Amino acid sequence: MELDLNREIGIIGYGAYIPLYRIKDEEIGRVWGRRAGFPVEEKAVAGLDEDVVTMAIEASLNALKRAQINPKELGAVLVGTESKPYAVKPSGTIVAEAIGATPATLSADYEFACKAGTEALQTCIALVKSGMCKYALAIGGDTAQGRPSDELEYTAASGAAAYIVGPKDEALATFEASFSYVTDTPDFWRRQVQPYPKHTGRFTGEPAYFKHIISAAKMLFEKYSFSPEDFDYAVFHQPNLKFPIRVAKKLGFPMEKIKPGLVVGSIGNTYAGSSLIGLAATLDVAKPGQRILVVSFGSGAGSDAFSLVVEEAIEVKRDRAPGVVDYIERKRYVDYATYARFRGKILR
Repeated sequence: MELDLNREIGIIGYGAYIPLYRIKDEEIGRVWGRRAGFPVEEKAVAGLDEDVVTMAIEASLNALKRAQINPKELGAVLVGTESKPYAVKPSGTIVAEAIGATPATLSADYEFACKAGTEALQTCIALVKSGMCKYALAIGGDTAQGRPSDELEYTAASGAAAYIVGPKDEALATFEASFSYVTDTPDFWRRQVQPYPKHTGRFTGEPAYFKHIISAAKMLFEKYSFSPEDFDYAVFHQPNLKFPIRVAKKLGFPMEKIKPGLVVGSIGNTYAGSSLIGLAATLDVAKPGQRILVVSFGSGAGSDAFSLVVEEAIEVKRDRAPGVVDYIERKRYVDYATYARFRGKILR
């Protein structure tokens, strides 16, 4: 097969999914004796019949509605997550089967903490750009775990986003550039058989989150002669409300453009789905010709940075599936006991 590395490609369909259930941070605090200083207002909780696979399927079906292609044309179905339901069994094959993409397709699971989804997206970009396949599907999602009473429990949430990469003439947004930056920084980890991850507290900010996101963004800027003024939107991984705003300020984005993140502010940190759901929320409102910066972060540690330009097709494709705000506004609150049951925190 001849490789066409100059091929222009983009996103031809995208979709998100957020579970119905929510728990307020003050309800979690009530159980553990915390009364103030909550990182978010509430977070999304997967129900008893939901996991990464079911959420990935819902997000993928929304992406297919926008793309309006036959799922049999998908040359790859890649799922990025750190909370897959099986230790030894791929989630990607289940998703591919459920959406009708099998058997003539590539499938794999990706793991890189919170950037597993953008890692899958990078691979899909390479597969389509090289000409190895016409369309490829990348998914990022998690039913994120947090140890009871740990700081993570207040933000670790559930959700997924899916992106179909294809040729530019079908794209609602085209990829201009990407850049990845990784180092061995052990700020967050979970060993085999451990139910909950461990982290290094405030050191997950420095030298992990800030160093990697800022370095990836700056190197993208340098390599492709961009500046913060060139972007209409910027999406950064959202572990809490404060970190993305600090990153924007450090990178020099105009203060009037800096607003709290939609995803973590409304549904919590969806880990591998965080930056990708943030991008979906941006595509829900962006206009043709606008430029979007997306920078993910995954503990361990690394960041993927992307520059995208919104195309005219967004106006036609956007309304074919529910938007992120539609899922945010569709909610039902649960108490801590129900949440603990849903998330399997009570061991029998």
